[in-house]
Amino acid sequence: MNKNCLVTGGAGFIGSHLCELLLFNGYKVICVDDLSSGRLQNISSFKNHPAFQFINLDITKPYTDKFRQELGQCAYIFHLASPASPNSKSSISYYSRPIETLLVNSYGTYKLLESARKSCTKFLFASTSEVYGDPLTHPQSEKYWGNVNPVGERSCYDEAKRFGEAITTAYFRKYQVDTRIVRIFNTYGPRMHKEDGRAVVEFINQALEDKPIPIFGDGSQTRSFCYVADLVEGIYKAMFTSDTAGLVINLGNPEELTILEIAQIIKKLTGSKSTFLYGSLPSDDPKRRKPDITKAQKLLNWIPKVSLTAGLTKTIKFFKNYPS
Repeated sequence: MNKNCLVTGGAGFIGSHLCELLLFNGYKVICVDDLSSGRLQNISSFKNHPAFQFINLDITKPYTDKFRQELGQCAYIFHLASPASPNSKSSISYYSRPIETLLVNSYGTYKLLESARKSCTKFLFASTSEVYGDPLTHPQSEKYWGNVNPVGERSCYDEAKRFGEAITTAYFRKYQVDTRIVRIFNTYGPRMHKEDGRAVVEFINQALEDKPIPIFGDGSQTRSFCYVADLVEGIYKAMFTSDTAGLVINLGNPEELTILEIAQIIKKLTGSKSTFLYGSLPSDDPKRRKPDITKAQKLLNWIPKVSLTAGLTKTIKFFKNYPS
């Protein structure tokens, strides 16, 4: 049995946890990352594993003959490579890297799908709940088409992922490539980048230093946060469960909380003296976000298990000792 896996974006937050899970389950892992937002520290605990290989590569650039050969020998491709941070002030965000974000989810996806087509490789595209935009239906199921601004500030990420979904589906329909798409809702946990800018990271960083915690709007907008260990288990099951070819599957925690509630929980867990600093809402910021995970529950027998308090406690511990 061929147990060779390729994980693009494998040194990133979610990708590194997926690599670790695959190794634990006896798979050989080729981790590809250009380290534009991924970090070598994320893979340091298993970099010397005999079944693990790291390649520093931008998948939108030309492949070497050696990598092309190794890619052709993989039985599974997990495509997670993409900037994902909405922090407009950070060099790792898709605001700072809009062209790269568009290319890695379009041309990069095309190149990987071509390899999957030629080698009969199973393929998973990591999409995002951002394809739903500022949703007009609640909660969001896979049947919802979304409410996205195609030329808004977030469009380089939203539309890149929507294109990635479209070309992945086209390869399934035209060439019968064994593909599946997972739409990842807000995920948090150890190995997130300190400059990520998303709510959990920002709130923890500020709380640990007793600095004001920024709240966009009045904090009534909602999110659903899934701990990373639960999320990667869902990704794993989406690839290895039978009868998932051609499907789109939501992965996330359906527990819905307001942003202010999240901030209050983090303040309490850190024992912080921080105050809340209210500001204007970012452009095209979704007002509500909650996954309908009925399909994942039925097909994958998957449901998040880690409580918010337990997950945040582990995440806070990570940021207290953030690796430089």
